[in-house]
Amino acid sequence: MILQGEPVLGLEAAAASLIAKNDVVLNLVSGVYGKGFGYWAARYCRELVELEVPYDEVLTPEAVADVLKKRPDIAVVALCHHDTPSGTINPVNEIGKVVRDAGKLLIIDSVSAFGGVDVLPEVCSADIFVTGPNKCLGCPPGLSMLHVSEAAWEKMETNPDAPKASMLSILDWRKAHLASQPFPFTPSVSEINALDAALDLYIAEGEQAVWDRHALTAKACRAGILAAGMKLWAAREEIASPTCTAVATPDGIDEGNLRALIRERYGVMLSSGRAETLGRLTRIGHMGPTAKPTYAAVAVAAIAGGMQAMGVKGIDLGAGIAASMATIDAAVR
Repeated sequence: MILQGEPVLGLEAAAASLIAKNDVVLNLVSGVYGKGFGYWAARYCRELVELEVPYDEVLTPEAVADVLKKRPDIAVVALCHHDTPSGTINPVNEIGKVVRDAGKLLIIDSVSAFGGVDVLPEVCSADIFVTGPNKCLGCPPGLSMLHVSEAAWEKMETNPDAPKASMLSILDWRKAHLASQPFPFTPSVSEINALDAALDLYIAEGEQAVWDRHALTAKACRAGILAAGMKLWAAREEIASPTCTAVATPDGIDEGNLRALIRERYGVMLSSGRAETLGRLTRIGHMGPTAKPTYAAVAVAAIAGGMQAMGVKGIDLGAGIAASMATIDAAVR
């Protein structure tokens, strides 16, 4: 189903609709966005339990299973698949299986991963799976896309506190796709048309080809970053996201000034972290139309050049570009 607002709407609506006031909720936190979902969940539940790891790490299914064993009263579990301000990606399928086997309902935030990686709601056992077309599908922001399981529909319909006649209502839109039913309010027509066009492009390219393109772009980016003498924010390369590369800020460098220099001198726009990761890393986004392998070399050149200009020692711009290109060349031979 489609809600008429960017994916923050879908995430808050999931908390408001699925969580009942007597529920115990387990919020899985590996970054700023995962932590943020807990603030919404806490409004609606009786008790919020959080399993939190350092923001350069990811959660493990074993740790989740341990919490669920200790707290059998947990009713709902929430997980941010790709916590963008850290550039790390959680093992969503494995965690989903643990939650399903424990008989709990699962909310998945895959806003900045879906479309760019191999993830599907049914495979990761999501009861509410929230994403949007404005990341890896390359659309303008303005829509939330949700998968809702039958178990989640049943829970929402029996939850007396689930909103209705509200922007946060998921229930209001359950049958809105039927020609015999009216829309709850005016739909976002331009954004729906953009989504239609984006899906045509996605299907024409083929989902595996899209996933491979994102993966190669990220691989080329990480290879260049490391070869140039920079450090990834992620504690290990295998947990770094295929849709975003986070580069650790060297000691003594003002990250905001670094991004400003890169934009002014090279015309390349990069992002910082958020909250706890703000100023501690620089993010290179490779989602949708920017997930092109040669863009990785451009980003590596820009950030390495920026660090050199700011006096960071040990940066080898040429080695970074060469490593990015070699990674691309090896994939197409």
